[in-house]
Amino acid sequence: MKVKCDKEGIEKAAKVVKDGGIVVFPTDTVYGIGCDPYNKKSVDRIYQIKSRPKTKPFPILAYSFDVASEIVEFDKDSKKIADKFWPGPLTLILKLRDERLKESLNLKEKIAIRVPNNPCLLNLLKNSKFLIGTSANISGENSFTKSQDCYQKIREYDIFLDGGDIEIKGESTILEMDQGKPIIHRIGRLKKEEIIAFF
Repeated sequence: MKVKCDKEGIEKAAKVVKDGGIVVFPTDTVYGIGCDPYNKKSVDRIYQIKSRPKTKPFPILAYSFDVASEIVEFDKDSKKIADKFWPGPLTLILKLRDERLKESLNLKEKIAIRVPNNPCLLNLLKNSKFLIGTSANISGENSFTKSQDCYQKIREYDIFLDGGDIEIKGESTILEMDQGKPIIHRIGRLKKEEIIAFF
Protein backbone atom coordinates (compact mmCIF):
# COMPACT_ATOMS: atom_id res chain seq x y z
CA MET A 1 0.00 0.00 0.00
CA LYS A 2 1.30 3.44 -0.98
CA VAL A 3 0.05 6.55 0.82
CA LYS A 4 0.83 10.25 0.79
CA CYS A 5 2.59 12.13 3.58
CA ASP A 6 -0.65 13.76 4.69
CA LYS A 7 -2.70 13.35 7.86
CA GLU A 8 -4.59 10.32 6.55
CA GLY A 9 -1.47 8.61 5.19
CA ILE A 10 0.50 9.15 8.39
CA GLU A 11 -2.39 7.79 10.49
CA LYS A 12 -2.49 4.66 8.30
CA ALA A 13 1.27 4.22 8.59
CA ALA A 14 1.14 4.68 12.38
CA LYS A 15 -1.52 1.96 12.62
CA VAL A 16 0.62 -0.40 10.52
CA VAL A 17 3.55 0.18 12.88
CA LYS A 18 1.36 -0.37 15.94
CA ASP A 19 0.05 -3.61 14.43
CA GLY A 20 3.58 -4.94 13.89
CA GLY A 21 3.95 -3.99 10.23
CA ILE A 22 6.83 -2.61 8.18
CA VAL A 23 6.82 0.95 6.84
CA VAL A 24 9.01 2.65 4.24
CA PHE A 25 9.34 6.40 4.80
CA PRO A 26 11.26 9.51 3.73
CA THR A 27 13.92 10.93 6.01
CA ASP A 28 16.11 14.01 5.74
CA THR A 29 18.90 11.85 4.28
CA VAL A 30 17.55 8.84 2.31
CA TYR A 31 14.43 6.66 2.21
CA GLY A 32 14.26 4.48 5.31
CA ILE A 33 12.54 1.31 6.38
CA GLY A 34 11.36 0.68 9.90
CA CYS A 35 9.04 -0.86 12.44
CA ASP A 36 8.28 -0.85 16.13
CA PRO A 37 11.75 -1.56 17.62
CA TYR A 38 10.13 -3.43 20.54
CA ASN A 39 8.58 -5.99 18.16
CA LYS A 40 11.20 -8.69 17.61
CA LYS A 41 9.26 -10.41 14.79
CA SER A 42 9.04 -7.11 12.89
CA VAL A 43 12.75 -6.44 13.45
CA ASP A 44 13.57 -9.90 12.07
CA ARG A 45 11.45 -9.16 8.97
CA ILE A 46 13.55 -6.08 8.22
CA TYR A 47 16.73 -8.16 8.45
CA GLN A 48 15.20 -10.49 5.85
CA ILE A 49 14.00 -7.67 3.56
CA LYS A 50 17.44 -6.05 3.58
CA SER A 51 19.41 -9.34 3.51
CA ARG A 52 21.34 -7.86 6.40
CA PRO A 53 23.37 -10.05 8.78
CA LYS A 54 22.01 -10.05 12.33
CA THR A 55 25.47 -9.22 13.59
CA LYS A 56 24.83 -5.64 12.38
CA PRO A 57 22.37 -3.97 14.78
CA PHE A 58 19.84 -1.43 13.54
CA PRO A 59 19.85 2.24 14.55
CA ILE A 60 16.62 3.78 15.77
CA LEU A 61 14.89 7.10 15.22
CA ALA A 62 13.29 9.10 18.02
CA TYR A 63 10.70 11.86 17.94
CA SER A 64 12.72 14.27 20.10
CA PHE A 65 15.63 14.64 22.49
CA ASP A 66 13.26 14.20 25.43
CA VAL A 67 11.85 10.99 23.96
CA ALA A 68 15.37 9.69 23.26
CA SER A 69 16.29 10.45 26.88
CA GLU A 70 13.71 7.89 27.99
CA ILE A 71 15.89 5.03 26.71
CA VAL A 72 19.50 6.31 26.49
CA GLU A 73 21.96 8.14 28.70
CA PHE A 74 23.45 11.43 27.51
CA ASP A 75 26.78 12.57 28.92
CA LYS A 76 27.46 16.30 28.97
CA ASP A 77 29.16 16.38 25.53
CA SER A 78 26.60 14.16 23.81
CA LYS A 79 23.81 16.38 25.12
CA LYS A 80 25.56 19.51 23.82
CA ILE A 81 26.09 18.05 20.35
CA ALA A 82 22.51 16.72 20.21
CA ASP A 83 21.22 20.18 21.18
CA LYS A 84 23.28 21.63 18.30
CA PHE A 85 22.55 19.14 15.51
CA TRP A 86 19.17 17.51 16.32
CA PRO A 87 16.88 17.24 14.54
CA GLY A 88 19.32 16.55 11.72
CA PRO A 89 21.77 14.17 10.02
CA LEU A 90 23.68 13.14 13.15
CA THR A 91 23.45 9.66 14.66
CA LEU A 92 24.81 9.31 18.20
CA ILE A 93 26.00 6.07 19.77
CA LEU A 94 24.86 6.16 23.38
CA LYS A 95 24.44 3.90 26.38
CA LEU A 96 21.11 2.06 26.21
CA ARG A 97 19.07 1.88 29.42
CA ASP A 98 15.99 0.09 28.07
CA GLU A 99 16.20 -3.66 28.78
CA ARG A 100 13.31 -4.50 26.44
CA LEU A 101 15.15 -2.91 23.51
CA LYS A 102 18.33 -4.77 24.39
CA GLU A 103 16.35 -7.97 23.97
CA SER A 104 14.33 -7.10 20.85
CA LEU A 105 17.32 -5.58 19.02
CA ASN A 106 19.92 -8.03 20.36
CA LEU A 107 22.01 -5.24 21.88
CA LYS A 108 24.31 -5.20 24.88
CA GLU A 109 25.29 -1.75 26.09
CA LYS A 110 24.92 0.82 23.29
CA ILE A 111 22.55 1.91 20.55
CA ALA A 112 22.76 4.26 17.56
CA ILE A 113 19.99 6.86 17.70
CA ARG A 114 19.00 10.14 16.06
CA VAL A 115 16.17 12.63 15.68
CA PRO A 116 15.52 13.19 11.95
CA ASN A 117 14.66 16.53 10.37
CA ASN A 118 11.79 15.53 8.08
CA PRO A 119 8.25 16.80 8.80
CA CYS A 120 6.53 13.69 7.42
CA LEU A 121 8.67 11.31 9.45
CA LEU A 122 8.45 13.45 12.60
CA ASN A 123 4.66 13.31 12.36
CA LEU A 124 4.88 9.52 12.16
CA LEU A 125 7.27 9.46 15.11
CA LYS A 126 4.90 11.69 17.06
CA ASN A 127 2.56 8.68 17.06
CA SER A 128 5.20 5.96 17.39
CA LYS A 129 7.92 7.68 19.52
CA PHE A 130 10.58 5.28 18.17
CA LEU A 131 11.17 3.44 14.89
CA ILE A 132 13.87 1.24 13.50
CA GLY A 133 15.54 3.70 11.13
CA THR A 134 17.71 1.94 8.58
CA SER A 135 18.08 2.73 4.88
CA ALA A 136 15.45 1.10 2.63
CA ASN A 137 17.81 -0.89 0.44
CA ILE A 138 19.41 -4.30 0.17
CA SER A 139 22.54 -4.36 2.33
CA GLY A 140 25.58 -3.31 0.33
CA GLU A 141 23.54 -1.55 -2.37
CA ASN A 142 22.99 2.17 -2.80
CA SER A 143 20.37 3.97 -0.72
CA PHE A 144 17.36 5.61 -2.36
CA THR A 145 16.53 9.31 -2.54
CA LYS A 146 13.94 9.02 -5.34
CA SER A 147 10.59 7.76 -4.09
CA GLN A 148 9.64 5.92 -7.29
CA ASP A 149 12.94 4.03 -7.45
CA CYS A 150 12.53 2.95 -3.84
CA TYR A 151 8.87 2.00 -4.35
CA GLN A 152 9.69 -0.18 -7.37
CA LYS A 153 12.73 -1.97 -5.97
CA ILE A 154 11.97 -2.67 -2.31
CA ARG A 155 9.58 -5.53 -1.55
CA GLU A 156 7.74 -7.18 1.33
CA TYR A 157 6.97 -4.06 3.37
CA ASP A 158 3.38 -3.25 4.39
CA ILE A 159 3.04 0.47 3.65
CA PHE A 160 5.02 3.04 1.67
CA LEU A 161 4.82 6.61 2.95
CA ASP A 162 5.55 8.69 -0.14
CA GLY A 163 7.25 11.99 0.64
CA GLY A 164 8.51 12.65 -2.89
CA ASP A 165 12.17 12.81 -3.85
CA ILE A 166 14.73 13.74 -1.22
CA GLU A 167 16.67 16.72 -2.53
CA ILE A 168 19.48 16.99 0.03
CA LYS A 169 21.54 13.84 -0.42
CA GLY A 170 23.85 12.05 1.99
CA GLU A 171 23.43 9.73 4.95
CA SER A 172 23.79 10.70 8.58
CA THR A 173 27.15 11.07 10.26
CA ILE A 174 27.67 8.55 13.07
CA LEU A 175 29.40 9.87 16.17
CA GLU A 176 30.35 8.53 19.58
CA MET A 177 31.80 10.50 22.47
CA ASP A 178 34.60 8.88 24.45
CA GLN A 179 35.71 10.79 27.53
CA GLY A 180 35.12 14.13 25.83
CA LYS A 181 36.66 13.13 22.48
CA PRO A 182 34.52 12.68 19.35
CA ILE A 183 34.95 9.37 17.53
CA ILE A 184 33.47 9.49 14.02
CA HIS A 185 32.31 6.06 12.84
CA ARG A 186 30.90 7.29 9.51
CA ILE A 187 31.12 10.62 7.72
CA GLY A 188 27.84 11.63 6.13
CA ARG A 189 26.12 14.97 5.54
CA LEU A 190 27.65 16.41 8.68
CA LYS A 191 31.36 16.86 7.92
CA LYS A 192 34.28 16.21 10.24
CA GLU A 193 35.21 19.90 10.20
CA GLU A 194 31.76 20.89 11.49
CA ILE A 195 32.06 18.46 14.38
CA ILE A 196 35.64 19.37 15.28
CA ALA A 197 34.79 23.09 15.11
CA PHE A 198 31.99 22.50 17.59
CA PHE A 199 34.50 21.31 20.18
